[in-house]
Amino acid sequence: MQYFAPSHQTKSRKQEKDKQNTQGMPHATNMPYAGFQAFILCGPGLSLNTFTSNVADYPKALVPIANRPMVWYPLDWCYRMGVTNITLITPPESAAPLESALAQNPHLTSLPAPKPELLCPESLTQTTGTAEIFRTPEVQKAITSDFIVLPCDLICDLEGSALLQSWMVLEAGLGGATGGIVDGQAVRMTMGGEKSGRRGGLAVWYPTKGLEGVSQKGDETDLVATTPLPRPAVPAPEGHLRPHVEKLVLSIPTSTVKDITEEQKSFPLRHALLRQHGKIKIKTSHRDAHVYFLPFWVKDMIKENEAFDSLSEDVIGWWAKAGWQQGLAEKLNLRKVLNDTPSTPDADDLMMASSMQLDEEVDLAAMSTTSMSQPIASSVNQSVDAFASRVPGNLQTDNSPQDPLVVPPILAYVQPPLTDATNQPLIRRVDTSSLLLSISLRLAKLPSIAEATATGATPSPFAHNAKVAHPDMIQQQTRVSEVDSLVAENVTIGSRVNIKESVIGVGCSIGNGARLTRCLLMEGCTVGENVTLTGCIVGKRCKIEGGGPKDEDKTRLTDCEVQPGYVVKWGTEIKNEKFMVFEGLGEDGSDMDMDDEDMASGDDDGTFA
Repeated sequence: MQYFAPSHQTKSRKQEKDKQNTQGMPHATNMPYAGFQAFILCGPGLSLNTFTSNVADYPKALVPIANRPMVWYPLDWCYRMGVTNITLITPPESAAPLESALAQNPHLTSLPAPKPELLCPESLTQTTGTAEIFRTPEVQKAITSDFIVLPCDLICDLEGSALLQSWMVLEAGLGGATGGIVDGQAVRMTMGGEKSGRRGGLAVWYPTKGLEGVSQKGDETDLVATTPLPRPAVPAPEGHLRPHVEKLVLSIPTSTVKDITEEQKSFPLRHALLRQHGKIKIKTSHRDAHVYFLPFWVKDMIKENEAFDSLSEDVIGWWAKAGWQQGLAEKLNLRKVLNDTPSTPDADDLMMASSMQLDEEVDLAAMSTTSMSQPIASSVNQSVDAFASRVPGNLQTDNSPQDPLVVPPILAYVQPPLTDATNQPLIRRVDTSSLLLSISLRLAKLPSIAEATATGATPSPFAHNAKVAHPDMIQQQTRVSEVDSLVAENVTIGSRVNIKESVIGVGCSIGNGARLTRCLLMEGCTVGENVTLTGCIVGKRCKIEGGGPKDEDKTRLTDCEVQPGYVVKWGTEIKNEKFMVFEGLGEDGSDMDMDDEDMASGDDDGTFA
């Protein structure tokens, strides 16, 4: 459908605004599960440096995707899942703009209560590794329960409650036990079944190929190897995620795989992996979404291993290997972590231990009538006298034989390859300029809430109230393709303008005779008269100078990126260019060289994304 501006106003702006206010946003929140808290990593966005070169003014988390701040999407996803204890982790220099946006941006203020907390560790920099972030004292103190880690650039149409339910069925503590701090005291490991292989983690991978308009050659990918879980006694209902949840045994970035292959002329696999798992699936076209459902004890695992730099490659990768590689769990100090040993004993503990009698440890997993797998023989058949469960682990004797260390598994939800793009939930990390444009244009094609309601359909959680916020602001003889475009509030559009498959941000001004195709304009942009833009991303408060329709010089930009605040002179005709002001120049005044491949790569190097 195309929108043609009417010759006379049919509705006042106030009437249109009243109509929009009556159409609520789809923020239906499921029953909260209080045992989880969420941490959203709001990093600098190195691969979006055209728009995030000044993180103190405009951090990556505020870059708009389809006219909403990037961080709105993971926040909304958490609220819809029922997780309301949310913390945004960001470097101190980016705190001010984020605080301002949380207090003033209408999309962020419209989210349900409570408001997310902002955490700025003092030692956090723009290049801090994601695992190192979780070793900082501020973050260690903030983790008080099982937790979810996700990036600020996540777009996830898959309901988080479905992933949460899968984790609860397969990995949650026995009897509903959770990890963390309860009434000022840590819940003991024996309560949740960690020693029996429960309370592991869950990570998410999505396919990078097959999505028209979004998938591109050279997309960031990972090698992910999984092995099937034992078949449940009761088959999962149709549409459930259970058939696609498997045990993770390997997770390696494709770049690392290439380095290993080039060096060794092959990709070696350990015999121990093949001996332990007879059926292994290896996929190389999926990407880690950096969405992790983690039990509380992982906090201590990260703290104990100071060599860990990346959550994806180090924490998740080594954890997966520890499940089958002999001796690795001991090297990672997992026995200390899973034995739940208090750091310092006191006199009361010693007095309590002296009066305790030996109890036989109860194996709850062996008693379960809905067990997914056979109980571990060592924990069932070799009963060993031990202190009562209320005795701290550091007070128990060291002369008793050690049981084999059971590592709770890290599971993987590997989204199946695309068969029907219209029904497949969208999962993507928007961490490159090409993805920023393609995902914004894809979301612009979603029917508005008003359109979906009129047809009786359920609106997408990413749908806007209206595709064109104020139709009365559009001049005569102007054409806006409403079916695949978004026009935000307070946009001024001149006459004889043609807008097709584009997203126009708040407060933009588009001059007479301009033509925009497959473009993303951030807030406050000015596009002059008779300018032609195709496949461009224009940063906020940019100005593309216009000119007369009969001038010999024309402004035509194709597949270009324009830094916020930049002014493009009239008469510029260019393709595949980045318009930026470089602060660092050589002594002779020459520009610094930029590697296009580096600028196009994603944020999967383990640094703060």
